[in-house]
Amino acid sequence: MQAGNAIYETIADLPPILPVFPLSGALLLPRTQLPLNIFEPRYIDMVDAALAGNRLIGMVQPSPDRQSNDPDKPALASIGCVGRLTSFQETGDGRYLITLQGITRFALGREVEDFSKFRQIECDFSAFAHDLKCGQGEEDVDRTSLLRTLRDYLDANNLEADWQSVSEAETEVLVNALCMMCPYGPQEKQALLEARDLKTRAETLIAITEMDLARTQNDGGTTLQ
Repeated sequence: MQAGNAIYETIADLPPILPVFPLSGALLLPRTQLPLNIFEPRYIDMVDAALAGNRLIGMVQPSPDRQSNDPDKPALASIGCVGRLTSFQETGDGRYLITLQGITRFALGREVEDFSKFRQIECDFSAFAHDLKCGQGEEDVDRTSLLRTLRDYLDANNLEADWQSVSEAETEVLVNALCMMCPYGPQEKQALLEARDLKTRAETLIAITEMDLARTQNDGGTTLQ
């Protein structure tokens, strides 16, 4: 796949160690874009290092199930997604506004200890080589069920959609965009990230949304957060 000016044909094109940005509630998927506001000094250093190197950063959520003795180093989820830094802007007040374009997911391995202020992790891409193939598994997605669930969600929340754009969107783009935009919490977003393929991701999104709709009906309008 191509991300910015770089082409990643196989997992061999990716480095074995990545700087990681732990951020709860953030979801990056292959071929999606994630805008970020960077202001902590250690992550400013991380962006500087990425710009000087291969421009790759691993996005990962802190794990809700494991505890860490170091508040500056929370335990991390087992799966993240690497993105290429494709847009960069200095704000003039010490912040960076960047955009990451998702490439592929990875399994987190051993944390590498060095003199960097930011965290670095050994990464295993072997289970996610199919992420590099655009449109992989689109034919297996139940697009009709996905659109019906989307319509039910919008109706329940008095929202509108550009249905022409929705109907024209490629299935992979549609599934991943809906996952990125969904208002659900960190655990739900991690489940969407870890879904083994596009079909499973769409089914997971449908199931989460149907649970949200059922809960909304039962409690008089409170949505899942």
